Amino acid sequence: MKTIKVALAGAGAFGNKHLDGIKKIDGVEVISLVGRTLDKTQEIAKQYGIPHVTTNLADSLAIADVDAVILCTPTQMHAQQTIQCLQAGKHVEVEIPMADRLDDAKAIVALQKSTGLIAMAGHTRRYNPSHQWINKKIKAGEFNIQQMDVQTYFFRRTNMNALGQARSWTDHLLWHHAAHTVDLFAYQCGSPIVKANAIQGPIHSALGISMDMSVQLKAANGAICTLSLSFNNDGPLGTWFRYIGDTGTYLAKYDDLYNGKEEQIDVSKVDVSMNGIEIQDREFFAAIREGRQPNSSVENVLACYQVLHDLEQQMHN
Repeated sequence: MKTIKVALAGAGAFGNKHLDGIKKIDGVEVISLVGRTLDKTQEIAKQYGIPHVTTNLADSLAIADVDAVILCTPTQMHAQQTIQCLQAGKHVEVEIPMADRLDDAKAIVALQKSTGLIAMAGHTRRYNPSHQWINKKIKAGEFNIQQMDVQTYFFRRTNMNALGQARSWTDHLLWHHAAHTVDLFAYQCGSPIVKANAIQGPIHSALGISMDMSVQLKAANGAICTLSLSFNNDGPLGTWFRYIGDTGTYLAKYDDLYNGKEEQIDVSKVDVSMNGIEIQDREFFAAIREGRQPNSSVENVLACYQVLHDLEQQMHN
């Protein structure tokens, strides 16, 4: 089996999660690491045994041995860098969101089709064992979603990442955090979103973004979703998904799953790992080896970005 050689861009909190996951995947080697500052990137590269370090993605793309790139860079860079990778002839997995504008998302899909390369977006909720368990139950005809109630809550009144370190960019409730739920809702229902509403709270004076948001969705099959998002929530932090269905109620938090009585459900046999990021990366590399489109290919998730665009237009009018 030929080793897939990878460049990873974005040596921050989420980049480290990918590096940890890739260590458990046979036949894959990270050979180049791209970071914002050279010293910190060199420290991380040494920790993971990565031979090449740079602060410029173009340097990694110029390495002939690099087969694929994983982008864990700031949201605002995703579209341009994804296009850059595809133009360089590299397969690419871009973390969610693949773009923060609909036109850019469409441009990525068009370029992927013309190159035939694998281009995948990191819509991790499709891969979490908890949500996979629900998906299998739906496909088996044992459960149908009536309503999803989702809370995405963080405390981000300053520009900090998941490790509590200062960010060089501003996160976004709609294009990043709402994207997870918008895509997951349609994916789990197996039905497109036909109605979407959103309202946002006050704009933060320093960050320039809304810190609170409420989203309503309806799928063509009649299922509904209510999503509450906040960067003002002072704990507990994270995202909780409540699935209310015809045969039960389930609560999902990342890779873990509970029933309506908050009794934990064993999802350890759903996939080869309990780590959604690792499973996501496995799908990317498997798609490369098998020459097929991955589950969350850029084309497969494009409908999500149309909904996000429509919601943004609503809130700005």
